[in-house]
Amino acid sequence: MAGMNPVPRTADTTDPAPELRQRWADTVTAARGTKNPTAPDPAPYADNLLSRWREPQRRYHTVDHLAAVLLRIDELAEHADDLPTVQLAAWFHDAVYRPERSENEERSAALAERALPELGIGAARTAEVARLVRLTVTHDPAPDDPDGEVLCDADLAVLAGSPDQYAAYAAAVRDEYAFVPDPDFTAGRSAVLTQLLSLPRLFRTPRGYDLWEHTARRNLATELDLLRGA
Repeated sequence: MAGMNPVPRTADTTDPAPELRQRWADTVTAARGTKNPTAPDPAPYADNLLSRWREPQRRYHTVDHLAAVLLRIDELAEHADDLPTVQLAAWFHDAVYRPERSENEERSAALAERALPELGIGAARTAEVARLVRLTVTHDPAPDDPDGEVLCDADLAVLAGSPDQYAAYAAAVRDEYAFVPDPDFTAGRSAVLTQLLSLPRLFRTPRGYDLWEHTARRNLATELDLLRGA
């Protein structure tokens, strides 16, 4: 498995890994399109990806985030053109993650481009998965990009949590950037929140907009007010 060297699994009875492994197997089967008896077992790839999502530098971009994004994709599935492709993109979208680096999405897309052909997934679908992963840099899909809209909406749905859930999310983001001094983090985070609030809409799918837009904007504005007060 080029670029997908196995990493020892650590036991964690609280994470959703068993269900995720089954979801991964189902998604790979759907993405292959036709039965291929010579295609490799998808299970070691799932283990590798889950090990990446468990890396110790992660506080928000964890296995729980992956599981949440996949569940939100389920909610938005009717809007997708190619659901297995969107699901594969979710698995890879933060598979490479170092908070101090700016090329995480590009490296994650490159990992997908290496791993998916090994799994027997066609070139066109592999390219589309990589494109969707790269799209999460901006979360700005084109109006004629329903799969991009589904992935980006699912990734941003965390912004629409309850006050306690949003506070936990914001704290986890701060923990991931613990190496950044408070003044610099406040300035950078405030710029991100301001940019998000300036968008005409955060969620592009009709269902995502109806479910999450109002609450997400309220949460973002509240966090921004708290940062400015600090």
